[in-house]
Amino acid sequence: MQKKYEFIKEKLLKFRNLGYEEREDGILIGKPDFLPKFAWLVKIMAPLKEEELRCMEEKYSITVPEVYKDFLLNFANGLHLFYGTFSLEGYRKHYRRDESAILQPFALDISNVYERPKNAKPTYFFMGFYDWDGSELYLDTETNHVHLCKRADATSLFEWNSFEEMLNSEIDRLFSLFTDDGRPIDENKSTLPI
Repeated sequence: MQKKYEFIKEKLLKFRNLGYEEREDGILIGKPDFLPKFAWLVKIMAPLKEEELRCMEEKYSITVPEVYKDFLLNFANGLHLFYGTFSLEGYRKHYRRDESAILQPFALDISNVYERPKNAKPTYFFMGFYDWDGSELYLDTETNHVHLCKRADATSLFEWNSFEEMLNSEIDRLFSLFTDDGRPIDENKSTLPI
């Protein structure tokens, strides 16, 4: 694992004292008593294999930008923080409704093919969202900057200089909105960075 991802993983292990499970398909961190049966504070899906990434790109006619490809292959095929407050998407391998679905990411093809905002430029690659209001994240492949936008409107509302900057700052910011046992400090406060 690359050094930058080791640093991110260390941050995500903050809730390890509340529960930790390593599985073949990923890592589950933080299982306080108040969460529903299959919910965890942090879910890190196991990285993709090269052939899985190629299969996804061919199947959905999408090209994953190098920076996100690196994330998918070397760290995680998707990430969920605080039971879906913030999610990064990946290649969903199945849609079974059983325990095996716990470590399945939200699918990249949904936001890039089926629910892509009409005003999105071809250089926009959608990769994540916030459950607060469905706001999305996309990487502009012309600049490698990450942008926040509304669900159906690709107009940028907030911008980070890189994927790594966005991921690091959002982990820190989101963790500050929750207590040490994973409860929201203020359930009525927006979890968006704006």
